[in-house]
Amino acid sequence: MLKRSLMAVSTAALLSGLGVPVFAETPFDGPTTGPAAAQGKSIVVVAGDLKNGGILGVTNGVEEAVDTIGWNLRVLDGAGSIQGRTAAIGQALALNPDGIIINGFDTVEQQAALEGVVRANIPIVAWHSGPKIGCDAPGGIFANVSTDAMTVSEVAAEWAIKDAGDGVGAIIFTDSTYQIAIDKADRIKETIESMGGTVLEYVDTPIADTSSRMGPLTTSLLQKYGDSWTHALAINDLYFDFMGPALAAVGINSADGPQAGSAGDGSEAAFQRIRSGNYQTITVAEPLNLQGWQLVDELNRAIQGENCSGYITSPALVTQEGLAKLGESNQFDPDSPYRQAYSAIWGK
Repeated sequence: MLKRSLMAVSTAALLSGLGVPVFAETPFDGPTTGPAAAQGKSIVVVAGDLKNGGILGVTNGVEEAVDTIGWNLRVLDGAGSIQGRTAAIGQALALNPDGIIINGFDTVEQQAALEGVVRANIPIVAWHSGPKIGCDAPGGIFANVSTDAMTVSEVAAEWAIKDAGDGVGAIIFTDSTYQIAIDKADRIKETIESMGGTVLEYVDTPIADTSSRMGPLTTSLLQKYGDSWTHALAINDLYFDFMGPALAAVGINSADGPQAGSAGDGSEAAFQRIRSGNYQTITVAEPLNLQGWQLVDELNRAIQGENCSGYITSPALVTQEGLAKLGESNQFDPDSPYRQAYSAIWGK
């Protein structure tokens, strides 16, 4: 059974609260029991692309958790390409670790490579490895850690509807390399249209190529849609790393151009843009550091033949108003004692 976070609230509550309620102090709502730390283990993180702020944030959380549980860790970077991720999985397998964390790419893409890991009886846990979250995900994944991606998409879409007032004209950016990205974009589109908004265009562009593609794309879309383009919605913050400069280059300031909102993952760069009002208005963030700890806990369970916890974290609608209450922090790190809770489970 999936254990849904007590921080989970309706999208309407998230929107009306401008992101403030989810930053309040809250008890840790994850697992309270589980196996003590397995001793002397070595694990590998295979990161899809460490330039992606979400993947980097999760990796940082894993590193922090591994320091506490007392394991050895190796991080391999797939560097944003299919070939790079295949090579990284091969390298991870050659290291013969006690467990592998797949961080930020769809296991369908790497099915053949991961079959070798499964045959070697190396436990695998993952972050954002496909549309099925929680326990027993496809591809031999013991646990796929994520928030509910459909809730994230609905929150972003409903924010755009609320923000537009008398009519939204949205352009949605996604990447068909990943099934979860397609599913998220589809839900954004469905939600906007079901609420009477307009989706001007559904743009499929590789997230790994945003640095070279988003500038020309932004210029082209501005020429095509002009002022009818009110909101830009993307399945990841990384798209907006490169949209702002293109808008600035044609003399459109952040307040007057299309308002940018991301359905994940809450990168540090996105927080900085939102805080300063610099070409991004909101992100629907995941508790990346907490999820890194959760990955280590799930892998500890897998290594010892215990059941997956079934814990699912909740997202936060991050706005400028909400960030003002966080001081200088540029990440969504729930004010809950999750570090202490996992440490207690592990006997550390």
